Amino acid sequence: MTASPARSKSLWKGKEKAAESDVNDLDPVITYRTILSQNLGARDPLRVIALCDSDAFYAACEMVRLGIHDQPLVVLQWQMLIAVNYPARKFGITRMMKLQEAKERCPELVVVHVATYKEGEKEPGYWENPDNRTHKEGLPENAEVEKASIDEAFMDLTRPVRQILLARYPYLARVPDDAPLGLDTPLPPPPEIMWHDQSTIIPIDPSQDPSEEVEVPRPSTWHDVALSIGAECMHKVRHQINDELNYTTSAGIARNKFLAKSVLRNAAIPGYLNPMKFQKIRFLGGKLGAALADEYDVSTVADLLFVLFAHKMQHKFGEESIWVYEVLRGIDHTEVKEKQAVNKSMLASKNLPQPITKLSEGYQWIRVLAAELAIRLNEARETTPNLWPKTIVLSARNILAQGPRKSKQAPWPFVKEVTVEVVAAAADKLWKELIDSHTPLKITGVSLAFAGIDGVESGLKSIDTFFKKPVSKRALEEDTDDAIVNNDNAGEGSISSERTSRNISKDLSSFMCSRCGHRSTLPPSATRTEAERQTALTLMRTEHEDFHLALDLSKVPDDGREKRSGSGQPKKKQRKKSPQGIAKFFSKLS
Repeated sequence: MTASPARSKSLWKGKEKAAESDVNDLDPVITYRTILSQNLGARDPLRVIALCDSDAFYAACEMVRLGIHDQPLVVLQWQMLIAVNYPARKFGITRMMKLQEAKERCPELVVVHVATYKEGEKEPGYWENPDNRTHKEGLPENAEVEKASIDEAFMDLTRPVRQILLARYPYLARVPDDAPLGLDTPLPPPPEIMWHDQSTIIPIDPSQDPSEEVEVPRPSTWHDVALSIGAECMHKVRHQINDELNYTTSAGIARNKFLAKSVLRNAAIPGYLNPMKFQKIRFLGGKLGAALADEYDVSTVADLLFVLFAHKMQHKFGEESIWVYEVLRGIDHTEVKEKQAVNKSMLASKNLPQPITKLSEGYQWIRVLAAELAIRLNEARETTPNLWPKTIVLSARNILAQGPRKSKQAPWPFVKEVTVEVVAAAADKLWKELIDSHTPLKITGVSLAFAGIDGVESGLKSIDTFFKKPVSKRALEEDTDDAIVNNDNAGEGSISSERTSRNISKDLSSFMCSRCGHRSTLPPSATRTEAERQTALTLMRTEHEDFHLALDLSKVPDDGREKRSGSGQPKKKQRKKSPQGIAKFFSKLS
């Protein structure tokens, strides 16, 4: 959203005045009120933010799994290297290098292929000579405090650093009696800083080598002291991670998330940012960055800063120009918040080495993709039990057909247990709808995804349970006596806890509906293998349940009461309960 010209002009006028106080922003006056404040927000002048980054993460995971510490190791995905540990990098081995070239450079190289999903297996594993015709790669996921990426996490150290600061310099915890301004009196000059010997401090002069002994300006600032304490904290954290988990990490520390690189003092911010290509800054590498580069023919942060006021940039870019102004000066007030490790979607995809040319050839890959999705959703539900997707989406790329890849989607039902069979059954149905058997096929890519993943209300049941009549005790006993109860089979073939308890299979190729008494039996052609039988039986049960659900919904009139035929005695009135949850939603729509 862009601001109105009047508002943008007002905002920019304020920024022009603020430009004169850039030095104050880099070296703010720290008072007793500041040091004693309990409100440590994103604008606190003693803010300390760290970014912890795992070193060569994928390679490190395999080193830990195999118990390898100092040997050169690479992670292979088919014939391409996707991760290289530091011992291997000493031989000049890099990512995306061919395996043969890497082995020529280091004959003792340890090569580990990523875990792959294999047809018929429910979990990914490590296999001898994995075949890309029958396997799909699966990389581990990792989630930390505020996840910056798969191997990075932000940490807000402002509060623990403040506690250490007051404990280390107790004279700051009490306002002197002779303080002329009381709480607003500036703190006394800070002591000399003893930087940790393993800290890499970005120099104030960008021409100086960071590995050289860094000059520390005198007098130093209290924020420099806070950063040095933060560096000590991160040194302990990194050692603890290494001792307990065997992972090596690096860390960056600064006043905000944007600048958390090595140890970046406020005084070094201009020298660090000015020569940087501004399109390397997050959110400036896309359309906005390209538009700025084209409009003003500039490339570095210093170049762009020069034209900010020479051109009335706010008229063209609106409030986005305000954000650009701040980020170019290293100003970032975004908070570090613990994020729930929940993605709105989960995607499993496979680029096929041998194209699919027949409808029947797709089912094996659907089961491979279904296995990955089932594992990932179940793992996510271990930490967030009420997590559930709204939709399942199947996509395929047919290079013989014109246009982009095609996809089909369907609502994802509430089921008792998310198994490979249940996911594959839903995907098989979409596959039949998506692929025209009469059209020439050369499918080179298939993907299966859960979309709209979010938390659902605790205790929420499938929709049809809100409309079902209670089953009498006698009928339930008859169904139970007539059924062969098998807990394992019930869990894998069920669509919901309600369906599992009421629709119990009499044999391995049929099921009886407790509502209408109809027994559905699979034809012989659908029972060739156990997996195919499970898939077909699940689809048949789902379609039958949908039939009853449609009938139940058709009986709900405008007033929310069940329709009654013109004949027959009226039923005894019962106190009507107000519909709750999703039933209330449907009663409003009907």
